[in-house]
Amino acid sequence: MRIRVRHETRYGYDRPAALGPHVVRLRPAPHTRARVLSYSLQVSPARAAVRWQEDPWANRIARLTFPVGAETTELALTVELALEVRPVNPFDFFVDDRCKELPFRYPDGLEHELAPFLGVPDAGPRLRAFVADLPAGGPFTPWLVELNRRVAAEVAYVIRNEPGIQTPEETLELRRGSCRDSALLLVHALRARGLAARFVSGYLVQLADEGAIPDLPRGMLQDVVDLHAWAEVYVPGGGWIGLDGTSGLLCGEGHVPLCTAVHPELAAPVSGTASAPASRFEFALEVVRLGHEPRPRRPYTDDQWAALRATGRAVDARLAAQGLALTMGGEPTWTSREQPRLPEWNLEALGPSKWAQGLRLAHELRRRLPAGALVLQQQGKHYPGESLPRWALRFLWRPDGVPVWRDPARLDLRAPEADGARGEPAREVEPPARAAAEAARQARRA
Repeated sequence: MRIRVRHETRYGYDRPAALGPHVVRLRPAPHTRARVLSYSLQVSPARAAVRWQEDPWANRIARLTFPVGAETTELALTVELALEVRPVNPFDFFVDDRCKELPFRYPDGLEHELAPFLGVPDAGPRLRAFVADLPAGGPFTPWLVELNRRVAAEVAYVIRNEPGIQTPEETLELRRGSCRDSALLLVHALRARGLAARFVSGYLVQLADEGAIPDLPRGMLQDVVDLHAWAEVYVPGGGWIGLDGTSGLLCGEGHVPLCTAVHPELAAPVSGTASAPASRFEFALEVVRLGHEPRPRRPYTDDQWAALRATGRAVDARLAAQGLALTMGGEPTWTSREQPRLPEWNLEALGPSKWAQGLRLAHELRRRLPAGALVLQQQGKHYPGESLPRWALRFLWRPDGVPVWRDPARLDLRAPEADGARGEPAREVEPPARAAAEAARQARRA
């Protein structure tokens, strides 16, 4: 399924403020499971310079700079993102045979490469008790599932709009937290067991369940997208595997990572400075399906049909008010009453009689069009499997009467024989494509 995500962020200032450098971390990371079809970032004020770079963890970040001395009352960021989402099996990963059972040490020098993600934080008594209550060993993948499940069971998910992240001690004491609080708790618990873990910020896309299977629970009732946070653990042989502590599930196709970091503050979606504090903060997120619009499963009601017709009339009125004239596309299909049995008037595409009658029609139309019309012979369509393109005759003229072409004799379009105008077969005139092909063959023989 293809979807479009639109994310708007606005910072407002009560008085004009000079903006310092900003860092924006709102572009999908390379390891996202959804395929990125298109991406754009728009910044206002428009004079901002946007420079993309890659940080040490392969995150794509935008560094914004603003003209010296320029001031503004608003900073606005708009992300437009198109994704192709396909279902994935979150358990479809390989685990190195040497690391299938806990505890283990990372083999092949991975400890040195993963050192920043292995740093054991200062664990308080609640975190130590939480980790000690986990199984001491056993199969690696089931242990990860159990850890993720316990975080979801013991920490009630709440939405916190205030800035900052709770420490694991605060989260375990309060037994509630936002997605970023549960993610940080997971990171600390994993590192306390000697496992490399990192903090992830991203989008969580949840699409409505269109199935209607009896006696089975339904999923989301509508399509939603939100900023979200989760943790990733490094599995030898499997790479970075995402754990969502708010749901207790492994991350799937709807988790779109934007930034991964050793510390949560390095994964903030937007960070920067200004000469005055922001007094207003607004954001909006929406997701739209592309090419998968809802289809009516029953006839429109009279009210719905009336609304559709009223919308069409309103569009027509606006087009007419702006002087826009619309025409119906398509190509008329002609047949020959003079030589209807020839191949070009039945199964074949081209032939001499078609070129001759096309010229006759062109000259007749030119006499009826405004003065100074131009008959243009040009290359036509080139269909797959055909060695040469077809020919086409087109007319060009100006609606104000100014001639486009004054001397028809200078056009390289030979007129048909006079007796052809009386309904008799016209002189066969060789089509330009066939003439060009014959000339090329003679040149090769020469």
